[in-house]
Amino acid sequence: MTTQRGREVAPTMIPAVPTSPAPGRKRPTIRDVAREAGVSYATVSRVLNGREWVSPEAVRAVREAITRTGYTANQHARSLATGRSGSIAFLLTEPQHLLFEDPNFSVLLRGVAQALSDRELTLILMIASTPEERNRTVAYLAGGHVDGVLLVSPHSGDPLLSHLVSAEVPIVACGRVLGYEQQISSVAADDRAGARSAVEHLIAAGCRRIATITGPQDTAGGVDRLHGYTDALTAHGLPVEPARIVHGDWGRPSGAAGMRVLLERAPDLDAVFAASDAMAAATLPVLREAGREVPGDVRVVGFDDSGLAATLDPPLSTVRHPLDRISEEMVRLLTDVIAGRTPLSITVPTSLVLRDSSPA
Repeated sequence: MTTQRGREVAPTMIPAVPTSPAPGRKRPTIRDVAREAGVSYATVSRVLNGREWVSPEAVRAVREAITRTGYTANQHARSLATGRSGSIAFLLTEPQHLLFEDPNFSVLLRGVAQALSDRELTLILMIASTPEERNRTVAYLAGGHVDGVLLVSPHSGDPLLSHLVSAEVPIVACGRVLGYEQQISSVAADDRAGARSAVEHLIAAGCRRIATITGPQDTAGGVDRLHGYTDALTAHGLPVEPARIVHGDWGRPSGAAGMRVLLERAPDLDAVFAASDAMAAATLPVLREAGREVPGDVRVVGFDDSGLAATLDPPLSTVRHPLDRISEEMVRLLTDVIAGRTPLSITVPTSLVLRDSSPA
């Protein structure tokens, strides 16, 4: 065994065919892995627990030795030794039906599940949309049953947030948590810049009477996307008309209701920026019923680039919400917070995807 800058470096090893313990053979131990990899017991322990100061060569040697020996970790023993459960909660603060109706939540959940699996961590799905669910959730999380929480769709003013912070559970949120930016780490898309790019595209296409259906104003995403809308109008000398702004809740029913209100308040509108694809999708049949063609009479742009956008008639122009990247960053950041690193926030860039509802 040699060292490199204070870290153990495994000797070069020839890969072998993976084997499994024969029937009746004693279960492989961490010391068997160390002997097979040609490294110390401590090095194997550091690799299994995701700790630093292990060279990439040693990590590779340990993983190959695990495969060859058929070693599997005793999770109960590891939990006793490390004081960790090996479980992470995916906590959704929206009603249960939205987990299946809103494609963004399912995409995010799938990405998180894969990222946790890659780290040999268990995913626990929790939903807390009612007072009873919130109470059970706080009691469970405060009991030390999970190592950390991935918080999805937090709303400012929700008492759940203060309870989670008081419980001192490591948390990373999807999107900034209004009022808790210094206490809760977050990973968010650049919602403001994405919304601004959508409205600037509409202005460049010749639209001057652009309306918007916002997201909830007690969420960072809803606030930032509205700001992006007003930023673009102001930068181009266009008025921000209250009659052209209605508020939604991300869902289709609010998109349809908002579109009807906009047609009453501002019948001369020539474009709509909806803060979610679901709300944008709901505007299309309402506009069609009103005799407005898309994009001939009214251009429509959404936000998310969910699987829904490309299937609509016409296919929806939208801002891509990089949920695959966000899910990976959330898990990576949470493991850092669990390890004791300082909480921080990460912003992921968005991009504009143009389709037939508002072509280039």
